[in-house]
Amino acid sequence: MSHPPDEHQNPPAAGYPPAPAGPYPAAAPGPYPQPGAAPYPPAGGSSVPQQPGGYPPPGGPWPGGPWPAGPGPAAAPSKGFGVGKIVLIVLAVLLVLCAGGATAIWFAVKDEVGEAVDATRTRMVAPDTLAGRPKITDPELQQAADDMVRNITSTVQNETSAVGAFYGDLAAEDLVMIAGASGLMADPQQELDQAITDLSAQLGLTNVAATDPGPLGGEASCGDGRSDGLPLGVCAWADRGSVGVFVIFFASRADAEAEFTTIRGQIQQRE
Repeated sequence: MSHPPDEHQNPPAAGYPPAPAGPYPAAAPGPYPQPGAAPYPPAGGSSVPQQPGGYPPPGGPWPGGPWPAGPGPAAAPSKGFGVGKIVLIVLAVLLVLCAGGATAIWFAVKDEVGEAVDATRTRMVAPDTLAGRPKITDPELQQAADDMVRNITSTVQNETSAVGAFYGDLAAEDLVMIAGASGLMADPQQELDQAITDLSAQLGLTNVAATDPGPLGGEASCGDGRSDGLPLGVCAWADRGSVGVFVIFFASRADAEAEFTTIRGQIQQRE
C-alpha cells in the first residue's frame, strides 16, 4: 500500500521549490568521470596512470580503448642538409676574412718591385663555371653570396676586389663555396696562419697541412672541416695581393687539395 510522501523528510532548501515527483528519465550511457572524481575503471580492471583531476593522460593508454584518435603532433622537421646550414658556414668564413686583424694588415707596403706589381694587378673573380661546376643561381644562395661580397667590401681596408659565390648542384651533394679579396698585404704567411686558426675555431678544422700554392705563389693550406655533422674540404691561401678560402661540401681535405690549383687559378687572376 502506497503512502503519500512525507513533507517533513528531506525538505527543500530555503528559497527553492520542491523537486518534482518522479519518475525520472534513465541516465545517458556512462558513467563519465567528473572533475576531481576517480574515473570509471578500465576494461579488464587494469590500472591506467591518471593526470590530476582524474582524467586519462593524453596519448593513451585509454580505459576501454582505443578511443578515436585526435590530430597528431606535427611531423619533426627534416634533418637534411639545406640553405640554413650553408648560411652558418658563410658566416664562419666571413669571420675569418673580415674580423680581427684582417682589417689591419691590408695596406700598401714597400717591397720587391715584382711582388708589388703583381699584387696591384691581382683581382678576384667569380667565373661562370668553376672546375667544371656551373654557378648556382638559387635566390637564397645568391643572396648569401651577395652578402659575402658586401661584408668583405665594407670591412676589409684597401681591398681592390671581392668575391663570393656558389658552384655545383646542391641536390647532388656537389657544392663549392668561394670567398676572397684582393689588395696589398704586408705578411701573407701571418695572414694565412690567422685564417687557419680562425677556420679551425669556426669549422672544426683538423688535419691541416701545407699544400702546393701553384703558379700564383704565396702560401696555402688545406684541412678537414665539419659543421653540424657535415664533412667539408677547406683550403685557404694568401699572397702579396690576395687572400681566399674555398669550401667543398660533402668532401675531405684530400678532395679539396686535389682541386686547389684549378679552383684558385680560376678565382684569382692578374690583369
